[in-house]
Amino acid sequence: MPVHKVLVVGGGITGSVLSLALARRGADVDLVEISPQWFGVGHGITVQGNALKALRSVGVLDRVLARAVPFDLMRLRRADGSLITELMTPHTGGPDLPSTAGALRSDLQDALCDEVYARGVQVRLGLSVDRLDQSPGHVDVTFTDGTTGRYDLVVGADGINSAMRALIGLPQRPRPVGMSIFRVVGERPAEMDCAEVYYGGPRFKAGYSPISADQCYAYLLDENLAASLIGPRAPLSLLRERGAGYGGTWGRVVDSLPEDTPVDYRWIEAVLVDEPWHRGRALVVGDAAHACPPLIAQGAAMCLEDAVLLAELVTGEGPLERALEHFMSRRLPRVRMVLRNSLQLAEWEIHPGTPGADPARIMSETLQSLTAAA
Repeated sequence: MPVHKVLVVGGGITGSVLSLALARRGADVDLVEISPQWFGVGHGITVQGNALKALRSVGVLDRVLARAVPFDLMRLRRADGSLITELMTPHTGGPDLPSTAGALRSDLQDALCDEVYARGVQVRLGLSVDRLDQSPGHVDVTFTDGTTGRYDLVVGADGINSAMRALIGLPQRPRPVGMSIFRVVGERPAEMDCAEVYYGGPRFKAGYSPISADQCYAYLLDENLAASLIGPRAPLSLLRERGAGYGGTWGRVVDSLPEDTPVDYRWIEAVLVDEPWHRGRALVVGDAAHACPPLIAQGAAMCLEDAVLLAELVTGEGPLERALEHFMSRRLPRVRMVLRNSLQLAEWEIHPGTPGADPARIMSETLQSLTAAA
C-alpha cells in the first residue's frame, strides 16, 4: 500500500522539493532541519531545464523565474576574454522551458521554504535523527531532542556529508576530487547575458552566470589549497591573487568587488552510493546518495529528479519495496552516468593536454542524454 506518513531529514533544496512533492500527492510530511534557522543561504546556482521541470511540478517555478535569469547558450572564452565559441545548450526539461537559468541560491531556497509552510508540512528546526528502529510496517524515530515519531518512510536528504547515510548502514563517504572552487556574488555587467567559461589561464578555469537583474555569480576552479581556508569567509585578496591572468568580463567583475565581499571556498568532493540507497523503510537521496563536481551543472537537477520521482512512486499503488526497486532502476544508471562524466571532465581539467580529451563532446552528449525523461 502507498506510504502516508513520511519523515524528510534535511531542509535544503532536495528535502524541500521532496516534501512538497509528497504533500501535493496527499502524504502527511514532517521535515526536520538541523539548522535552528531555515532560510536561503549560499551563492549562485545554475539550474538546468530538468531542474526547472521539477520546480514547476511542485509549484514554485514562476516565483523562481521572476528573479532568475534564463538563457539557452554558453560561451567559451580564452583567459584574456576573447571568444572561442558559443554552444547552444539542450533543453533537458523540454522545449517549453529555458535550457538553463542562473539564480541566487537564497532566492530558490526562500521560495521553497515559503511553499513548504503553505502546503502544511510540519517543519521542526534545530533537530535531526538520533536513532531508527525499523519494523516490517513502519520506522520508529528517536530525534536528537529525545522526542519520537512513527513513520511509513524516512528519507535522508541531508547533503554530501549525510549523517543519515551512515545511520541506515551505508558506508560510503565523500572524497576530494583534487580541485577546489572560489565563489562570489558581484554586480552583473550589462553585457552578461548567459554563462561563460574561461579556459587556458593559470588555474583550471574561471566563469560566471547572471543570477538576477543586477547580480552575477563568479567562480574560480583551482587546485586544493590549505584546508584552513575552507568556509564562507576566504580572503578576497587570495581570490584576486589566484585569479590574476583572467581578463575580460571575469576580471572586471572580480576587480570591482567591495573589500568586504564574502568569498566562499570549498574543496570539491564526490560520492556515489553505487548500490540500493535504501535499507528497509529508510533511504537517502540527492547529494546524500550522489554528489558530483559541478562541471556539467547537473548536481541540483539530479537531486530534484530524485525527489519528484520518489514522491510519485512511493505514493502510488503497490508495496513499498517494489516502489523503491523501481526508483533505483531508474535513478542509479542516470546519476552514475552524470557522475562518471563529471569526474572525467575534472580529470581533464586537472591534467590538461590529456590525449583524446574532448570536454565539449562530453558535456554535449551528457546533456543530450538527459533530455530523455528521468
